[in-house]
Amino acid sequence: MDFSKLSAIETARGIKDGRFTAEEAALAAIDRIKKYDKKYNAVVTLCEENAIAQAREIDRKRANGEDTGVLGGVPYIVKDNFATKGIKTTCCSKMLKGWIPDYDATSVRLMREAGAILVGKANMDEFAMGSTTESSIFGATLNPRDPKRVPGGSSGGSAAAVAAGYIPIALGSDTGGSVRQPAAFCGVQGFKPSYGQISRYGIVAYASSLDQVGPLARNVDDIALLMDVLAKEDPNDTTCDAYTRPSFTQAAANASLKGKKIAILSGYDKENLDKPLADAIDHAAEICRASGAQIIDAKLPITMEHTVACYYMVALGDASSKLACYDGMRYGHHADGKNLSDMYKKSRMQGFGDEVRKRILVGTCILTRGYYENYFVPATKVRQLISHEFKELFKKADALICPISPALAYRRGLGEKDPVRMYLGDVFTTIANLAGLPSMSLNLGFTDEGLPTNIQILAPRFGDDRLLAISKEIEKAAGTPETAQLSAQED
Repeated sequence: MDFSKLSAIETARGIKDGRFTAEEAALAAIDRIKKYDKKYNAVVTLCEENAIAQAREIDRKRANGEDTGVLGGVPYIVKDNFATKGIKTTCCSKMLKGWIPDYDATSVRLMREAGAILVGKANMDEFAMGSTTESSIFGATLNPRDPKRVPGGSSGGSAAAVAAGYIPIALGSDTGGSVRQPAAFCGVQGFKPSYGQISRYGIVAYASSLDQVGPLARNVDDIALLMDVLAKEDPNDTTCDAYTRPSFTQAAANASLKGKKIAILSGYDKENLDKPLADAIDHAAEICRASGAQIIDAKLPITMEHTVACYYMVALGDASSKLACYDGMRYGHHADGKNLSDMYKKSRMQGFGDEVRKRILVGTCILTRGYYENYFVPATKVRQLISHEFKELFKKADALICPISPALAYRRGLGEKDPVRMYLGDVFTTIANLAGLPSMSLNLGFTDEGLPTNIQILAPRFGDDRLLAISKEIEKAAGTPETAQLSAQED
C-alpha cells in the first residue's frame, strides 16, 4: 500500500474498513519522513512514540466497535507555532528553543478528538515572519517540486510535507498568505478561512487581527472535511464567532457553478505576472464559463494601490506589541547583562533572528507618537475602505479570482538579495487577511519544468462553504495535484 498517494478521506475509510491499520498508516508516514526529510527539512520535531501510541489506541477502538472519529487514524503535521502538550513548540526561533507547552491549541485538540494522529511539527519562517521558510533556526525547507526553489512561507514545512506525501493533510497559520502562498509554490491546495471561523487559541501570535488557522491538502474534499472538524466556536477565543457552521463537506459535494457570477480581477500590471500564472487565471475563467458561470470584470482600485502598505503597518505594529513579552525575563531566551536594560537587549538580540528583529523595530517605530497618528491610524482606516470595497464587489459577484503571487516559486536565496520583492509579492494574498475573507489557493497544473501554477479564489466573509463549492467544481476540471517525486539525500 502506497500511503503517500492516499487522501485523508481514503486513509480514514481504509482504516475503518479494515484494509489496513492506523498503526500501519502512522509508520508509513514516519518511515517516509525518515527516508526523505534529511534532504527536504520540512519536519523539525518527529513525534514517533506519541504517534504510534495514538494509532494503536485508534486500532483498539475500531476492534471494539467504538467510534474512532471522522479522521480516525489519519496522520497529519502541524506548524511549529501551534501549542502541543508535551511536545516542543519553538516557532523555529532561538527565543523559544526547547519550550514544551502544557496544553494543546484548540485546533490540535479538535484534530485529536476527530481521531487524527499527530506525527510531527513542521518547519516555518521564524515566528511566521517570512515567505520562504529560510529563516528557521533548523535550516531552510526545500521545495519537493524543485529543491532549488523555496517552498514559500511561512507555513512552508506544512505545504512541503503534504506535497512530499509524508501525510495527506497539515495545518498552518495564515497572517498575510502564509498558508496559500506555500500551497501555491508546493503544488497543493491551501485554505485561509474567514477571520473568526476557526479558533486561534494556542497559536503563537504574529498579528492577532490578521492570523487564521488554515488547512492544507492535495484535494478540496479533504480541506472541506478539515473545516468540519476545526470550524467551531471557542470560548477561549473571543474572536471565534459563535454561530452555527454549515456542513462544508456537503457544500463541496453539491458543488455547482451554474448561474454563479465569477469576477476576474483586473486593474493591476499583468506584465509583472509570470505568464504561466496569467494562463492559469484564463484557464480557470474558461472552466467557470463552461460550467455555466457568468464571468465579469472586477477592479479594486483602493485595494490594489494600498494593500501592501496597509498590511505592513497593521501587521508590524501588532507584531511589535505581541513580541514585547519575549524579554528574557518573563518569556523566552535569557542572556545575562550588566543591568536590566542590557539584559533585555542581549536576550532579544540573541533570541530573535534578523527578519524578526527588523519587523519588531519597524513596528515599534510605527507605534511611537507621531508615527502612530500619521501611519498606523490611517492604515486602520484604509483597512475599512478595503473591506467596504469587497462588500460592494460581492453584491454583484459570488467569488473573485486573482493571482496568489506575481511569480512562480522563487529560487533559494532571493529573499536575501531582494527583500522588497518578497514584501511586494504579498500584494494579492494580504487582501483576504485585511478584509477577513475566506481564500483558497487552488492548483491549476504544472509548467513544462514541473513548477506549480495556481489561482486564488475569494468569497464574502463566512461564505467559506460557497468558496469550497466553487473550488471543488474548478478542481474537477483542472484535476488534483499528484504527490511530488522525491529523491533521498546522498550520504
